[in-house]
Amino acid sequence: MIIVASSNGKVGISAAMAVLRNGGSAIDAVEAGIRLVESNPQDDTVGIGGIPNLLGQVELDASIMDGRTLAAGAVATLRGYEHPISIARKVMEELPHVLLAGSGAERFAAEMGFQRGELLTEKAREVWEERLRQAMPEAVLANLEGEPDLRQWVKRVRESRRSGGTVNFLAQGADGDICAGVSTSGQGWKYPGRVGDSPLIGAGNYADNRYGAAACTGLGEMAILAGTARSVVLYLKMGLSLEEAGRQAMEDLHALPAPYLGEMNIVALDRDGRHAAFSNREDRTYVYMTGEMDEPEELPRVLVPGDTTADLE
Repeated sequence: MIIVASSNGKVGISAAMAVLRNGGSAIDAVEAGIRLVESNPQDDTVGIGGIPNLLGQVELDASIMDGRTLAAGAVATLRGYEHPISIARKVMEELPHVLLAGSGAERFAAEMGFQRGELLTEKAREVWEERLRQAMPEAVLANLEGEPDLRQWVKRVRESRRSGGTVNFLAQGADGDICAGVSTSGQGWKYPGRVGDSPLIGAGNYADNRYGAAACTGLGEMAILAGTARSVVLYLKMGLSLEEAGRQAMEDLHALPAPYLGEMNIVALDRDGRHAAFSNREDRTYVYMTGEMDEPEELPRVLVPGDTTADLE
């Protein structure tokens, strides 16, 4: 049994392992771990307290994939619901679809009995207002909803430290089944309706019992264009080692054009329970926990440097 997560998943990893120890599935473990991160108001990249879009609205994305059946569920641009990972699971289990977005996802969440709530915390609202005041005149901010050229403000308001932030969980149970899950509030100050890699199977998330699983954090457009999570698993299928697969998937990103270069991080797990993580930035870490461990351990990611000079300005 093993759980692998992005570093911000530390708050939920012990609970996820407890699920596996009590006989729960890898899917149960991933959902349980991510829900605790979504409920952590101190994490401004996931769930409640997430950084809002350009209009001050918190829009959430999430996905979950079952490595045994290759079934998956996802939601995008979801507003008003704290646990998109649980709603994504319901999409997987209750619908003949993979991805629901916007008002359709919110209708489905209500149908499944999830309760609406306010996601924008006072802290997040203050950060949003401060950033916008730095980038635009008060007159524009006062009428931002009615701004006819909202698109012109996206590049002016975005900043590299808000380019991405997401929680990844990979789990393998005692039965060998693998699950991958991802949840995020997406890029800070994004254009309303922007969807990153997190809810896109093959880009931000992929799991296959036969080979392994991977999930991404960082600038989502990169993972979308390169199909990064699926690439890791395909390289494993081709016979590469876990480290070779992760390095190759990271190196694939180097061919992307300048507007899409930025930070990218991957966590990965192979079918034998070996784990690794990768980043094109220094000092990035991840956490893991096995069934024999009392506490999770935090490890450095493998650095695969590339040209990230075109990160958000």
